[in-house]
Amino acid sequence: MKSFDLSIDTLIRLALAEDIGSGDKTTRLLIAGDARGRARVIAKEELVAAGFAPFERVFAFLSAAVTCHFLKDEGSVVHIGEPIAELEGPFATLLTGERTALNFMQHMCAIATLTRQYVEKLKPYKTVLLDTRKTTPGWRMLEKEAVRCGGGTNHRMGLFDALLIKENHIAACGGITAAIAKARSQLSPLLSVEVEVRDLAELQEALNALPDVIMLDNMSLADMKRAVAIAAGRVPLEASGNVTLDTIAAIAATGVDFISSGAITHSARAVDMSMLIERV
Repeated sequence: MKSFDLSIDTLIRLALAEDIGSGDKTTRLLIAGDARGRARVIAKEELVAAGFAPFERVFAFLSAAVTCHFLKDEGSVVHIGEPIAELEGPFATLLTGERTALNFMQHMCAIATLTRQYVEKLKPYKTVLLDTRKTTPGWRMLEKEAVRCGGGTNHRMGLFDALLIKENHIAACGGITAAIAKARSQLSPLLSVEVEVRDLAELQEALNALPDVIMLDNMSLADMKRAVAIAAGRVPLEASGNVTLDTIAAIAATGVDFISSGAITHSARAVDMSMLIERV
């Protein structure tokens, strides 16, 4: 089983355990065990579809008798009132799994929808939107999958798959040049090296040390534009810090190659959808 699947399964087990506990008492008392149901998930606002895998897997954990058919593709826009999925199976299972399954889908659709809004702002520019490690603990793989559904690009998944030399690393090593040199001397060629700089002087030092990417941390628009001119395409530049829907276009207009935003994962508002169930 892939690590992505394991991540989903771990979260689903935890989510079902906290919701069901010793059992769904309402459903157990009111719904006959042999009753069957049919359900539809309906969008109650315009959104970008995401979260299909955990949604379907919630019901698979509860009963192999539930079938799930998605009516949209992940990454597609769903309009108000349009159906996203249809399910059929034991009525009790549909009721018991409803909230947990929707929680997964609503959160991932929220991230995909917000990401798409950021990506739309970048359409006139060459700049690529990146996510960050500012994710809900335990949810990173799912949240980064939602970013991809929204048209964004994943930055590093964690501390293990790329080097990002930040302010505290630099201070501990005695400077940007020393930090990059130390990393390069021990690094697998398969891993990239990115370094964070705070001003144009640090940018120049970083350029001389030839990292793979330079992150411009909380620079003004004027300094970012000057940084692009100084770098002159020698090293890709990533802008980071205080990126919002209101500022992202102006940042892209400076000519940076990448913009990273934590807001697309940590500040996405859950979208509104409902699951309507009827007896078959």
